[in-house]
Amino acid sequence: MVERVHFNLKWSSPEALGARSLTVNLSDIAAMGGIPTACVVNLAVRPGLGSTFFDRLYAGLGQTAASAGVDIVGGNITRADTLAITIALLGEARGGILRRDAARPGYEIFVTGTVGDAAAGWRILAGKLKARGTSRKFLMDRFLNPTARLLAGQRLAGIKPTPAAIDLSDGLWQDLGHILKRSGVGAEIDASALPLSSAYREVLRDDPTLALTGGEDYELLFCMRPGASEAALSSRLDVPVRRIGRIVHGKRATLLDREHRRAHPLLAGWDQLRART
Repeated sequence: MVERVHFNLKWSSPEALGARSLTVNLSDIAAMGGIPTACVVNLAVRPGLGSTFFDRLYAGLGQTAASAGVDIVGGNITRADTLAITIALLGEARGGILRRDAARPGYEIFVTGTVGDAAAGWRILAGKLKARGTSRKFLMDRFLNPTARLLAGQRLAGIKPTPAAIDLSDGLWQDLGHILKRSGVGAEIDASALPLSSAYREVLRDDPTLALTGGEDYELLFCMRPGASEAALSSRLDVPVRRIGRIVHGKRATLLDREHRRAHPLLAGWDQLRART
């Protein structure tokens, strides 16, 4: 995570930054149904940041590690022109493993939680989007303090046949594309079924663009054999779950509008090599 690319020190406390830097890695373990075990932390430190800042950053990181059962076993520190936090996190599987190549035609597509909130929160923090009151606070918090769906991933891995899954870091549409490519299938997504929070709807109405492309939600998208209800999955995974589409033959994703007509948006996601807009 690189300063002014993934975070801005004006927006959050050092503790929150430390927690977030590990959480985004925990989400990768969750996406495979794994159990996180140990990590190493590498810091590139720029001038102007004192020891108190890093004490607080490590306090947030350490608290998150402890709550996830992760040991911080080492790392490295070097001087640089820009602050960067690099974490390598190890995990293990004790049952099934969630993969990206396991989606099959006829499978239903689900997502945990709500999507688009973090992207809206980033835009509020950057002064690109206006919001007020509790909606403003909720959306900013979703960006600054994400949650890794570790328990949901582990419980998904216990379902047979094992679902295909990925975490939503670069945007739902783009991350879904990784599953489709690896599985050699296509998908139909119902735009009206996307789980949007009340805060998102208050600020952005029913516009699904950020929900599809914004990224950094760190929710789980998974594809599994039909038959399970949203209520049953929500109870099993201990997080709200919404059915948003289905896997089909072919190699393309299609977005359907409220009347189930094909929509033709130009959809992309977060690109690590270009500036955020």
